Amino acid sequence: MVSFSLKSVSWQRMSEAVDNVRRRLLHAASCLDNAGIPYAVVGGNAVAAWVSRVDDTAVRNTRDVDILLRRADLPRAIAVMEQAGYRHRQVASLGSGGTMDVFLEGDDGKVRDAVHVLFAGERIRPDAPAPNEDVADSEDVDGFRLISLAALIRMKLAAWRDKDRMHLRDLQAVGLLEKSAVPGLPDLLEERLDFILEHPED
Repeated sequence: MVSFSLKSVSWQRMSEAVDNVRRRLLHAASCLDNAGIPYAVVGGNAVAAWVSRVDDTAVRNTRDVDILLRRADLPRAIAVMEQAGYRHRQVASLGSGGTMDVFLEGDDGKVRDAVHVLFAGERIRPDAPAPNEDVADSEDVDGFRLISLAALIRMKLAAWRDKDRMHLRDLQAVGLLEKSAVPGLPDLLEERLDFILEHPED
């Protein structure tokens, strides 16, 4: 029989981790907003923001912050973020064979906890069937620019990693993943959407 004690779980630390992600997201967004640099929040935080509009109890926490930028704006973003205490680095991008731009919180920041940069109009990896969306397809919400639901779905369908399928199912679980939300998909992305809709638990 396995003995389990609540003392083995630090609920305070778990709560602090969630708060730190939110703080990091809002701080990075504020830096870019104040500098007039177009961006959009994407990834797990974008999924959480959309899911919370329907059912905040269904929100899945995420550790990193994903920001969509135009590549031409990266030099300005680096200057602004480093002035705010972040450190820009290029690190290996798992699964793509390339590199990923990140902003670490200070000299001791960890990549997993960093602000990760995705580039508008570029593919997340060479074999992705569609490029990332543009930052303009977004809206102001609660202190940051949020990628539109349709653009988020298209990006998740194009990326199609395990976590992307998980995020798509999170959207599906609260009724946000529907074919009517993303009309005119390329054939492959439509096939992937059909798969998720037909196999919600796979």
